[in-house]
Amino acid sequence: MRRHVQGIDHVVIVVNELAAAADTFRRMGFTVAPRGDHTLGSRNHCVMFGEDYIELLTSPPENPHPSRQHYTDFATAGDGLAAIALRTDNAKAAYSEMLWAGFAPTDPVDFSRPVRLSEGTREARFRITQLAPDQTPGGHVFLCEHFTRDVVWRPEYQLHRNGATALAAVAIVADDVAATARAYERMFDTRAQAIAEGLLVETGSAPVAVVTAPALARRLPGIGSSPRLAPKLGALFVRVADRSAVADALATGGIQHARMPDGSLAVGPETAHGIALVLG
Repeated sequence: MRRHVQGIDHVVIVVNELAAAADTFRRMGFTVAPRGDHTLGSRNHCVMFGEDYIELLTSPPENPHPSRQHYTDFATAGDGLAAIALRTDNAKAAYSEMLWAGFAPTDPVDFSRPVRLSEGTREARFRITQLAPDQTPGGHVFLCEHFTRDVVWRPEYQLHRNGATALAAVAIVADDVAATARAYERMFDTRAQAIAEGLLVETGSAPVAVVTAPALARRLPGIGSSPRLAPKLGALFVRVADRSAVADALATGGIQHARMPDGSLAVGPETAHGIALVLG
């Protein structure tokens, strides 16, 4: 594993209607943090866990910025899981590691967003470096350094009615599983392990599974995946403390879902804003 690439920090679900997406996730039993407005022009809501999180993000086309052009373009085809943000303690050092690994990262960029807290408004500050899209099959990948973790990871936003505690895995759907996995093996300086559905790349936190569309369909019968072409970020798995709490939360919120063969509960992309979301 690499020294300054330390697993998955968060995943980015790009949506066209941010308020509607936040409402959906609340009805699924998640606690959704208040809206943030980035200095780069994007807006978000976050679903915070212990060490990672889900970001619901909109990138207004009327307010363009080169750093988020991928999101603006992605949204033209609808909502969906658009990016994986990797955790780093030093974005500049991670930039160097990625250069040596043969990637083409962008120069690190700093930005922030105000966060309204009970004790007043503070700034959440970040530094990111982005990898070239053609080198990360399946989705956009960037490295994210947090300067103000205490502002982002607030205890009041980390308790969820559905019992969610962490990201469990991200699934990339690909026609050529081995070729797609190689990019992520190089990213994390590790070797993928065979699983029933394809290959699993350990990241230091939630792993990345690279699978074929038929294999994902067998794993998630009746759920389906994003209509986008492969390779694509096809499914997001979230760890929960109690599956009965998930079932109660989804039923209370009126969220259509299905019980999977392993007992987990899954919400299809037509409901979960373009992504198969599995809670278990």
